[in-house]
Amino acid sequence: MLVRHRGLEPSIDPSAYVAPSATVVGDVRIAAGARILHGAVLTAEDGAVVIGEDTVVMENALVRGRRGYPAEIGPAVLIGPHAHVNGARVEEEAFVATGAALSPGSVIGAGAEVRIHGVVQINTVLAPGALVPIGWVAVGDPATILPPDRHEEIWAVQRELDFPGTVYGVGQDVSMRELMRGQSDYYGAHRDDAPVDGTA
Repeated sequence: MLVRHRGLEPSIDPSAYVAPSATVVGDVRIAAGARILHGAVLTAEDGAVVIGEDTVVMENALVRGRRGYPAEIGPAVLIGPHAHVNGARVEEEAFVATGAALSPGSVIGAGAEVRIHGVVQINTVLAPGALVPIGWVAVGDPATILPPDRHEEIWAVQRELDFPGTVYGVGQDVSMRELMRGQSDYYGAHRDDAPVDGTA
C-alpha cells in the first residue's frame, strides 16, 4: 500500500517492485531495480527514505526516516528480514542481516556487514568493510565493536552519544510522561494519512 503522509507521496521507479503487502508511507523514493518484499514498512515520518538501485528490503523489515536523520540506503544493499533501519545511512553494497538494528545518525560504510541481530548504536560510524558479528554491538565514532555482555563498556560510549536529543529532540531530564505526550502528538500526524489513488 502506498500512503500519502504530511502531504507527500512515495516515488517509485517503474522497474522497481513493491509487494502488495508492503507499506510505503510519505516521502519515500525507490530507485530502479529495487525490491521491497512482503510486509516491509518504509515510512518517512518527517525525514525522507531513499532506496538505491538494485537494493532489496526483505520481509517485515522497517526503514524509517526522521527529522534530521533520513534513511538513506545506497545501491546494491541487502536489508534482511525483520531488520530495523531508523534514520541511518547505509552505503553501497552493505549487508544488514536478519533482525539487525541501526539507530538514528548511524552510518554503515560501503561493503560493511551487520550480521544477525547486530546493533549499531545512535550516531555510530561503521567503517567501510567493517563487520559487526552476530548479536554484537557497534558504538561510537569511529565504532568500537563489542559483545553484548560488555554492557558497561558499551554504555560508557553510548551515554555520550545523545540518544534523547538525537531521537526525540529533548534533554536528558525529560520525564517519560512528557516524552510520550510529545510522541503521541508527533505520530498523531498519521490521522491525516490517505492511500495514494489506485493502491487501496
